[in-house]
Amino acid sequence: MPVGKADIARMIPHTGRMCLLDEVVQWNEATIRCISRSHRDSDNPLRAGPQLPALCGIKYAAQAMAVHGRLSAIVGETPRAGYLASVRDVVCHARRLDDLQHDLVIDAELLTGEESRVLYQFALSAGGTQILRGRAAVVLDSTAR
Repeated sequence: MPVGKADIARMIPHTGRMCLLDEVVQWNEATIRCISRSHRDSDNPLRAGPQLPALCGIKYAAQAMAVHGRLSAIVGETPRAGYLASVRDVVCHARRLDDLQHDLVIDAELLTGEESRVLYQFALSAGGTQILRGRAAVVLDSTAR
């Protein structure tokens, strides 16, 4: 069942325009696929002047990972804040996101998860063309138990 923008905004600390994702179209305990149209918004808060650099796609992926963490958490478990600790092996095939006419598709896959950190691989595509991919390590707040 799809998860809409209002539900996404309740799952992550980013609200208003900083909630970059529009919909979760698919997820399971290991993967998530989200859609976004905000890369075309002239008031996108990540814009650098008139452009939205493609590396901002990492922020889209980080939000998808955060939503995945919330959706796959044990029911009743207190949500834990996560902090992007590092990104690795990032490959970028475009300079900008704002000039892409198709919706962004954000895929993230949980590679490993421990008590204090998780590792995801992620990819962004538009119109079937990969825009960005990489891996991200997220450190989880140990005090949020």
